[in-house]
Amino acid sequence: MRLSTLIVDDEPLARDGLRMLLAADAEIGAIREARNGAEAVAAIADARPDLVFLDIQMPEMDGLAVVRAVGPAAMPAVVFVTAHDRYAVQAFELCALDYLLKPVTRERFARALARAKERLRNDSSASATETLRTLLETLAQRDRAVRRLAVRSAGKTLFVDVEDIDYVQAAENYVQLHVGQASHLLLVTMNALEKSLDRERFVRIHRSLLVPVDRIRSLEPAQHGEYLVTLTSGQTLRSGRTYADRLRALAGNPF
Repeated sequence: MRLSTLIVDDEPLARDGLRMLLAADAEIGAIREARNGAEAVAAIADARPDLVFLDIQMPEMDGLAVVRAVGPAAMPAVVFVTAHDRYAVQAFELCALDYLLKPVTRERFARALARAKERLRNDSSASATETLRTLLETLAQRDRAVRRLAVRSAGKTLFVDVEDIDYVQAAENYVQLHVGQASHLLLVTMNALEKSLDRERFVRIHRSLLVPVDRIRSLEPAQHGEYLVTLTSGQTLRSGRTYADRLRALAGNPF
């Protein structure tokens, strides 16, 4: 039995490209298209495709809104397509969901399609439902994360954007925010701050060190399972041995 598919993208050229790639596969049957999120929800309800290629960035109703509207339990197998949403990509990797980055290459498409077929053959609907629920919860957590912090300095309040932080260092009941050449003390414990930040953006590398993932330039193994972590600023930090698994996970690729 051949697989029925649905392509969801607001860009005609993107739909054409995916249709061409799908049509070349003998195991693919009907190929339908939707131009936006509303059409996608209707097509999934009416046609019940086996597999959906779902664009994340669409106006009015994006790909994740489609998943919420259909419901994880009723959602077919899905391969997400995205142009530049790195936070979504991190969530896909965390939840072991497949995705394609635009522009889509033939080789990357072939790998994604092969994995989707394998999942359709082996995964239970309960497992797929739980995976999608985990994805939505992960992205909801990101949306609730703190985006800036208020710190006191010289009798006034300064606001520090979280994305500007190079790293965070514990200082007893305070944390020290290192931002370029400046540093700021904030009256909060490291554990409390870590829970308030985006878990996909920051990684704890030591009981007293928290680092933005995108500030890590290189990792060098050290003694006793520790790592020397070099930041984009040139600063080198030493990880704790109990945090080695987190850093090893960062050193992998999603393919």
